[in-house]
Amino acid sequence: MVITVPKFTSNIGKSFCKTLKRDNTFKANLDKLGSSIWKQCEGTITVKEILDVVTKEFPDEKNIDQRLFLFLQQLGALGYLVY
Repeated sequence: MVITVPKFTSNIGKSFCKTLKRDNTFKANLDKLGSSIWKQCEGTITVKEILDVVTKEFPDEKNIDQRLFLFLQQLGALGYLVY
């Protein structure tokens, strides 16, 4: 899965991109686990429920709970996800 992410959210950043005639977005490629998590982040299910789904979907993945929490923290820190 590929998600489109804004480079800048401030007016200054947006103006900078416009002045340089650059796109204000970039594409982020997610692996299978990240894609599965991202699809479930629609606001109605809990982190525990997401963990249950990815644990069933990826039974051989090691440290899946840690990977999930790290991924969600990164998305939150970047402002892509609000929780």
